[in-house]
Amino acid sequence: MSTATLRLSCPIRTGISARVSGFTADRDCIIEEAQQFSDRRTGRFFMRLVFDPQDNDIASLREAFSAIAENFEMEWDLREPGWVPKVVLMVSAFDHCLGDLLYRMRIGEIAMDVPAIISNHPREKLTTSLIGDIPYHHLPITKDTKPQQEAEVRRIVENTGADLVVLARYMQIFSDEMAAYMNGRCINIHHSFLPGFKGAKPYHQAYARGVKMIGATSHYVTDDLDEGPIIAQDVENIGHAESPDDLVAKGRDVERRVLAKAVRAHLEDRVFLNGDRTVVFEN
Repeated sequence: MSTATLRLSCPIRTGISARVSGFTADRDCIIEEAQQFSDRRTGRFFMRLVFDPQDNDIASLREAFSAIAENFEMEWDLREPGWVPKVVLMVSAFDHCLGDLLYRMRIGEIAMDVPAIISNHPREKLTTSLIGDIPYHHLPITKDTKPQQEAEVRRIVENTGADLVVLARYMQIFSDEMAAYMNGRCINIHHSFLPGFKGAKPYHQAYARGVKMIGATSHYVTDDLDEGPIIAQDVENIGHAESPDDLVAKGRDVERRVLAKAVRAHLEDRVFLNGDRTVVFEN
């Protein structure tokens, strides 16, 4: 079945759900999934609706719904059936998250098209065999060449028409200009259950402190390093007999699944920015 997805947010008012469901009912659309949330703290209402448009043209639905959206002061989007977003992946030397995302794309678990992979390391440095014929851009970076390298990244993002950029363990810190450019459309994975151990060798720091739990956090990129709105988190229990290498291995596993969960949620229009927080409708 081919479905469309309507996502919206607006100031809390009475009658929003009734008006939206009435809109679909008047056009004989069949609702497959509906989720909503009113955040009294921020005064915002959030809704995600998946429906079968039947014989309705998506362009006509967009035009007709725009009057409702204007009346309720909505920020909204209507995704047409079969829409496949374009995602640029960025990676450094550790490619476990990159390989995992490419595998999930290949088996159809995550619906996306990858028009480019960008790395500050040459392709032969990576271990994954799933890159195939995806264009690979090796863009070395130094302190002196950072502005030029970031400009080239922006050029690739714009030329590919990317809907999302994913930092799949890309270990370079963005400049403020780059972070502003990526704001709201770039997802990062951080190797801790934030807040946590920062700097070099976080798992070794955790081991030295005798932690009983490690984790990973996936969040949107902002100009505040590792402080962007959080999308997904998960943890792994640690036993007293486990070594730093054991923690690193468990860390790779939790990073893979947390990043994949965040990327999939974003691409399925399940994530809404809500100030410094997010609203995430689980599937």
